[in-house]
Amino acid sequence: MPAPRKTTQPPRKKAPAEEQHGGTTRKTASATDGAPRQTAAAKDGRLPLKQVVLRAAGELGELIGQPPEGVVAVDREHDDWKIQVEVVESHRIPETTDILAIYELVADGKGQLISYRRLNRYVRGRFEE
Repeated sequence: MPAPRKTTQPPRKKAPAEEQHGGTTRKTASATDGAPRQTAAAKDGRLPLKQVVLRAAGELGELIGQPPEGVVAVDREHDDWKIQVEVVESHRIPETTDILAIYELVADGKGQLISYRRLNRYVRGRFEE
């Protein structure tokens, strides 16, 4: 009977979010490891624009059952944000006949949806001048 074969495991690769310091490994925050970076805006409880828009649009998608397709406009009003997003309300064949809508969202500085309303509905292939 042949002797069992020994296998060696390759050395553990260092993750990009780890640094070696004097024999110890420390985690570091980077843009690629998913850890949020603290900014001046985060210290006062407000989120950066991108996070506010993504949270509010995600919440709208959950409420209406359709994910937003794109952001059309963003405005700051006092401590709140007015965000307009485009949503495909009805997928059709061909795609140029899809029914789209523009929704206006109002979110607070933490990205929580305060209110929303549909402003307009239209067919994808048609446009107004």
